[in-house]
Amino acid sequence: MSVNRVTTRTEPEEPDGVRTPLRGRDAELAFIEARLDALGRGEGGIIRVEGPVGIGRSRILAEAAAAARRRGTRVFEGAADPDDQFVPLGPLLDGLLSGEEPLSGAGRLRDLATTPGQRFWLLQELGDRLRETARNGPLLVVLDDLQWCDDLTLLTFNTLAAGLSSHPILWLVAVRGGSVPSGVRTTLDRIRQAGAHELALGTLDDRATARITEDVLGAAPDPDVLGVVRRAEGVPQLLVELLGSLREAVTIENGTAGLPAGPPGPRELPSVVRRLAQLSDEARELVQTAAAVGGPVTVALLAELLGKSSAALITAVRESLDADLLTESGDRLAFRHDLIREAVEAGLPLSLRRALRGQAAEPPPGSAASPAGLPGPSAGRAPADAPEGGRAGPGDAAEADRPRTAAAEADRLRTAAAELAATAPGPAAEHSLRALELTTADAPERPRIIAETIPLLWQTGRAAQARELGASALATGGPGPEDEARIRLALARLAVPFDFCEAVRQARAGAALPGIPVDLRGRLLAMLAVGLSMAGEHAAAEEVAAEAWETAAAAGDRSAEATLTTVRSAASFHRMDLTEAFRQAERAAALAEALGVSTSLWVPEALWHALLSNTTGRTAQALAAAEEGIRITREQGRTAATRMWLMTRSRILLEVGRLTDARADAEAAARATDDLGPGSLDDVTLRYVMMRVALHTNDQRTARAYAAEARRMRSDGAPVVRHFGSWMLALMADFDGRPDRAMAELDEVMASPAADRPAYAGLVDPADAPVLVRMALRAGAHERAAQAVALAERRAVLNPGLTFLAATAAHARGLLDNDLAPLVRAVRLYEDCPRVMARASALEDAGRKLAVTRTSEAVPYFETALALYARAGAERDIARVRRRLRAAGIRRRPSPAGLSGAWPELTAAELRVVRLVARRLTNQQVAEHLSLSPHTVSSHLRRAFTKLDITSRGELTRLAKHRDSGE
Repeated sequence: MSVNRVTTRTEPEEPDGVRTPLRGRDAELAFIEARLDALGRGEGGIIRVEGPVGIGRSRILAEAAAAARRRGTRVFEGAADPDDQFVPLGPLLDGLLSGEEPLSGAGRLRDLATTPGQRFWLLQELGDRLRETARNGPLLVVLDDLQWCDDLTLLTFNTLAAGLSSHPILWLVAVRGGSVPSGVRTTLDRIRQAGAHELALGTLDDRATARITEDVLGAAPDPDVLGVVRRAEGVPQLLVELLGSLREAVTIENGTAGLPAGPPGPRELPSVVRRLAQLSDEARELVQTAAAVGGPVTVALLAELLGKSSAALITAVRESLDADLLTESGDRLAFRHDLIREAVEAGLPLSLRRALRGQAAEPPPGSAASPAGLPGPSAGRAPADAPEGGRAGPGDAAEADRPRTAAAEADRLRTAAAELAATAPGPAAEHSLRALELTTADAPERPRIIAETIPLLWQTGRAAQARELGASALATGGPGPEDEARIRLALARLAVPFDFCEAVRQARAGAALPGIPVDLRGRLLAMLAVGLSMAGEHAAAEEVAAEAWETAAAAGDRSAEATLTTVRSAASFHRMDLTEAFRQAERAAALAEALGVSTSLWVPEALWHALLSNTTGRTAQALAAAEEGIRITREQGRTAATRMWLMTRSRILLEVGRLTDARADAEAAARATDDLGPGSLDDVTLRYVMMRVALHTNDQRTARAYAAEARRMRSDGAPVVRHFGSWMLALMADFDGRPDRAMAELDEVMASPAADRPAYAGLVDPADAPVLVRMALRAGAHERAAQAVALAERRAVLNPGLTFLAATAAHARGLLDNDLAPLVRAVRLYEDCPRVMARASALEDAGRKLAVTRTSEAVPYFETALALYARAGAERDIARVRRRLRAAGIRRRPSPAGLSGAWPELTAAELRVVRLVARRLTNQQVAEHLSLSPHTVSSHLRRAFTKLDITSRGELTRLAKHRDSGE
């Protein structure tokens, strides 16, 4: 047995090998300092540090050892290793006999350790040596990873700690939280009874997370960076490793670290790679397969994918649980942390990931699901010479078994579809369709299978097929009330993104059916409330939601609760109580996440939270949520959800002034339109975004095309669609220099019932308040302008913690009163908000007011506004501000901030795509590299080609070489 080896620690690897200060552990370190002070006074004892993998146990021990050495205390450090548990006493002897100053008599102790039958004397000798050493001064004995210690080490530690308790020896041991071997648990119980002090390490708070981020990146993080690092959920090891993967993507500007290109895709993490390497081949394959499949997965499905029986996985499952990579979630296995799952998956080739996910949809050969396992077309057919009467032949028995076999197979396929629905809806839909094929038209379970299949088809981009399936089932008149209600619930979920009014109709019809179960009626009422809320019928939505709450509570239905909590949030938003709206939105998102997307009634609970964040100025948080939503749903093949997230991100990108990116997202979502065609959600996102971008970029042809769509929207059955259409037409009329017409377009909105009127007086965003005031003043509609200002100010007063709302109110007030002071205040308030277009507008308005009497003071406002508009690519706004600068006597053209000097024609997003294409990457490879869709890449590339006046990738490569060389 070797006792001279150096134990490898599993502390987080610091970027560049530089250890950052320990953050967020002040209370724990203060306690240890106090115990070290007591040790200096001759008081020994035991401290047990406990916490999960990656929480920082080893770092606490290292800091304690350093603090002890600063006091002149002698320190011995040892650690157990999972690969060396067969070395008796190894961890303790390593600590006592190795290092710069080993325990006296080390040679004698080594001889005893390697001589058979001498362990009793070794224990006595160790006690004597420690007692003798402690007479010369206090000792700190550190023992890390107690959960991996062998039984003899545990016994020796417990015996020595008890026998030497009167001496100035402090034992500092660390153990992983959760499940530990029985021998370790016994030792922990004994030292607890002996009075050991316990330090339980929890996750870090947001403040500590932000400080560590600044330590690693060298600058204070902006909200985008903070949004990414919060995914570590306060686990120090994951946080530090995640920051290491971010460093290449982070840029530091004005002392702030940001992610101008967005967060990079998932990467391998060193700690996860190490833990995988420590597993057996069987356990490693199991963990990698679980990562590729995605969310929580049953052992049965893993066994099927790995071609083994469930019993054959017992050891591998236990090993993966012991390694703290996986944890049990009910009857399924889930990853301890989503970053761990992503890191494992990132270590697999893309082709293998796709193959594993595809394999999850295909049952193995020879199983009941394979073609060979099913009777063929001739199965059960009697031979030609079979007797015609009396005795049944073997074919008759097969024929009799055939329906039973098909029914069993259909049941198996339904079970598989339910398991795959959360992570692989495409294969799940195929399983469900196959189950439907195996079910006869008069089978009592057929309507239920149809209701299960519709959401899966919709999620995978086959909404028309889903609607036809449901409509056909209802047209036959065959389903009973309960089955009809389930089909109508599925159709209501399907209709929400396409036709708000149809969603209301289906949910209302289903809820009115007699004799249906309480939980089913509760879900239908919840969907009815969602449809009414999205349609803009707020009063009716609240009335239905109140009834639905009672029904859902009686049934104990958490899915309905998540959906109804979103409706409550929307109602609070409508009443301008944004604090309550956020509280309810966060609760709804948490409930939906806990339930899992496959059981959620309404997929976009988290999407609503992102929209709410954007509307109230928390744009970085909203953008981070949208990026994550797009990435996850794209990985899982949720076409419909990806499209909804793309539409949401296009709205966010519009507000932050990334006009090209907003248009690219809108175009990508439009191309992904299902064969049902565009619908209500498209009207209030895609069409609105495309028209606003067209107006800012002076693209009159596109703007007028969407104005025509807005006229159609004015006749929609949903009030919210009519309101959006009215606002779009008002913007178009103002663009054409017809403010009177713009006011007339808003008359219908302002005449709608007060209970359903948009909370922002016909607007779709708080930043539109100054736009409406400016528009109304040009039309001489002072009363309407004053009404918009009053609402903006009321909204800001009701929500004092939201700076963005205060900025829009000050901006609107300054325009109404023609007063410089509130305009300047708005400029100052907008500085803390990422709403580029709103800030540029306030700067322009303040400059316009100053230019009347103090021209020289107006110029900096105009120039800053021009730089922001230039960065956004808002050509119409750029031209207008340049005219104002010329009127002020300024002829120079300020350099657009944020654009590359070598590529002045391109936006940052276009330039990122161009550089990768110039390196001969395909559009698909660029999309994967930048976490974009191929549609978005194509859109960026097409616009870059137009701006650069080139027509081929070869020309682009040559141009890139020329420009980047500085020639």
